[in-house]
Amino acid sequence: MWRLIAFALGLAGPATLAMAQTNLPVARTEIWDLALGANMDTQPTDFVDFACGNGGGPPSLPLGGWADFKRCKPEASGLREVYFRYDDELEYWARANNLPGEIDRYGGTKTYGFPIVTSALIAEDGVLRGLRIVSDPRYDANRDEAYLLKNFLSARFGRENWICQDLPPDEGETAVDGLFIKQRCAKDLDDGKTATMLVRHLRKAGQARVDPRSGKTTVNQFESLVRFEIVMK
Repeated sequence: MWRLIAFALGLAGPATLAMAQTNLPVARTEIWDLALGANMDTQPTDFVDFACGNGGGPPSLPLGGWADFKRCKPEASGLREVYFRYDDELEYWARANNLPGEIDRYGGTKTYGFPIVTSALIAEDGVLRGLRIVSDPRYDANRDEAYLLKNFLSARFGRENWICQDLPPDEGETAVDGLFIKQRCAKDLDDGKTATMLVRHLRKAGQARVDPRSGKTTVNQFESLVRFEIVMK
């Protein structure tokens, strides 16, 4: 709300002012603007809500920015995960100007239109060694299509030469309306990086389309997920 007030008072930030002055959409900084192999003190800083990551889940310890990455516990790989979120300044600009298309474009932390949880994987020496993207299950809109993010990510890094393995269902795992996906994919990239994806679209044990006790259709009793990582070797 304060950003709406700031806009009305002429106190908005540079991105908002640029849009107001030119009436042209500008690109906001996203996870793809981070440079693997570069030190964190050279990376873009116009993100918000920095925190220690939690394996691609909800954030934990709040941080002041990239410089605080050593406050996060290293993962098994030795890398430290720093969660961040896209700045919502442009979304507030769009809302203040009642622009539905721009609201959708700039709303939330997304890639290819899919809500995501984003984090950076940082080495002890402060070099960015990896990126992690996990589809965000907190958004109900099109939540059942989250697994389709795989198609966009695989296309971004070239559809060829992905090695994918279909994994068997664990006990109690079933299809969602006839569709069962449990797949692990990996690809070695030409520039010394490895991309991996875990794709899931299934019902876990105990989940069902219809509640056996009430006979009513359940809501969101399924998992549709893409977990993507790109890491320097």
